[in-house]
Amino acid sequence: MARLFGTDGVRGLANRDITAELAVDLSVSAARVLAQRGDFAGHRPRAILGRDTRVSGQFLSHAVAAGLASAGVEVLDVGVLPTPGISFLTASTGADLGVVISASHNPMPDNGIKFFARGGHKLDDGIEDAIEAELGVQWSRPTGEAVGTIRDASDLAQQYVDHVVAAVQDFSGKDRPLEGLSLVIDAAHGAASVVGPAALRGAGAQVHVMHASPDGLNINDNAGSTHMEALRVEVVARGADFGVAYDGDADRCLAVDHTGAMVNGDEIMGLLAIAMKESGTLYHDTLVATVMSNLGLHRAMTRAGISVIEAAVGDRYVLEAMREGGYTLGGEQSGHVIASQYATTGDGILTSLLMGACVSDGVSLREHCDAIESLPQVMTNIKDVDRARVYSDPRVQAAVTAVRKELGDAGRVLLRPSGTEPLVRVMVEAETDEIARRHADDLAAVVRNSLALP
Repeated sequence: MARLFGTDGVRGLANRDITAELAVDLSVSAARVLAQRGDFAGHRPRAILGRDTRVSGQFLSHAVAAGLASAGVEVLDVGVLPTPGISFLTASTGADLGVVISASHNPMPDNGIKFFARGGHKLDDGIEDAIEAELGVQWSRPTGEAVGTIRDASDLAQQYVDHVVAAVQDFSGKDRPLEGLSLVIDAAHGAASVVGPAALRGAGAQVHVMHASPDGLNINDNAGSTHMEALRVEVVARGADFGVAYDGDADRCLAVDHTGAMVNGDEIMGLLAIAMKESGTLYHDTLVATVMSNLGLHRAMTRAGISVIEAAVGDRYVLEAMREGGYTLGGEQSGHVIASQYATTGDGILTSLLMGACVSDGVSLREHCDAIESLPQVMTNIKDVDRARVYSDPRVQAAVTAVRKELGDAGRVLLRPSGTEPLVRVMVEAETDEIARRHADDLAAVVRNSLALP
């Protein structure tokens, strides 16, 4: 049987894969497992619950609240709030767990459930496995005054806004660090629709907001970090300093500079790493990235005297590496950026504030990003192959070795099996797009022929 939890909670088609029944059962199991681990320490446990704007989140959040309360948990329902807001409030209120109903950048019909442990940290694989193992197990239900409670706690959202504004004030040393900046925000009709503009305005920016009218059905619909064409046009038309686009739950962001050019997660991490090194807050002058980050980022960091540690793909693995080494900055090319001095997870709103503080020094976002080159990168998915043999097949490994030898220090090769589908991802970086594409096509052919399913 396939593992229920993926790299970011449990996710699937709402009301088919992610049902009210599953939401109740998962919540009960989570409460019981965390209690068994001693997280509740003999007191009535408390949970922070929030969601993004998709319509299915309404019935799923009620189901989660019901499950938690039936297990004796006091539930504080904050309503619509970005995932990093739930993480922050889980820590700041001393809650024993946090729960977010969201499918992030996925289309509206999908939804998901993800948990945070005490302190606002994502659950590790072992705890998730324990929760999954508890599903369907008979248990002794509390009765009478031992049952949990559910109350509206939407007023707590302001605490999150105040927190990220205070964070950028600390980062910059200024009371209004974004004063004088003109920004465009694409809120994806998602969880950042209210708190995103509020935070940026609170830091002093002049803000124009687009795609911030959620109706339950339009989240991520030709909007946000997966559809940035409209943002690019709007930034140029308004003569803004830059624009930012969030995904549905605002745990990541991408940007557009004043010319309309895209700014990816590698460039964002690079400019923040350099700023933090200069201020002495980049621990051990080290950035944590994933194996998918561009070789250009590595080169730029070397020039800046910054080391790069590579983690597996997924912000949870970046977080693990950061926590193990005590590092203060990490992230992914997709725009998940974690500044651990201020957050325990990726936070798109916080990231956009920190970017703004860097730009407000009079140097444009484009000028900052020019220091972080991006080599041409070609990615290809080869479907219907035996992904389990990608690292052991001699023909595939010989082909990879040959390409790496030819590219030398002027390129990079990565073959990665999908965690959920029978496919292998091939990524090649090189000095030119032509070279990268030629090698990617050659490797794809070898993978297709060598790992074909019977």
